[in-house]
Amino acid sequence: MKFSMLSQVFSQMFKKPFTNRFPAKYAPKNTTKFLEEVGAGRAEIIPPIEVPNGFRGKIQYDKEKCTGCKLCLKVCPSEAIEFKETEKKIKIYLARCTFCSQCNDICPVNCLSMSNEFLLADSDKYSKDLIVE
Repeated sequence: MKFSMLSQVFSQMFKKPFTNRFPAKYAPKNTTKFLEEVGAGRAEIIPPIEVPNGFRGKIQYDKEKCTGCKLCLKVCPSEAIEFKETEKKIKIYLARCTFCSQCNDICPVNCLSMSNEFLLADSDKYSKDLIVE
């Protein structure tokens, strides 16, 4: 009984991992600089990562469709959405967002949707990459 897990441990030692190697074949010294190089096209992420169907990534916002009904503000549990009165449009802070997709579900004109983009790490929570307008 003491060694009942031993067979499981040995079988796992010889299986391939189910996770993707990220962000490169060898770990970079500075991940932030590496991701900047990926954005500029000087480096690439190996292997390309496929996201599953129904993945909830970065929120996409279509300003033209938005009617300014403010329903998304009411359902957002993390208060990540701010309403701009002058433009009658919204501003989403992804650093606060929990990616629950409630704002997408309640939007009557479907101006909000979830994308497959998941590389959202940044040292500044108010950077332009983490704010959707």
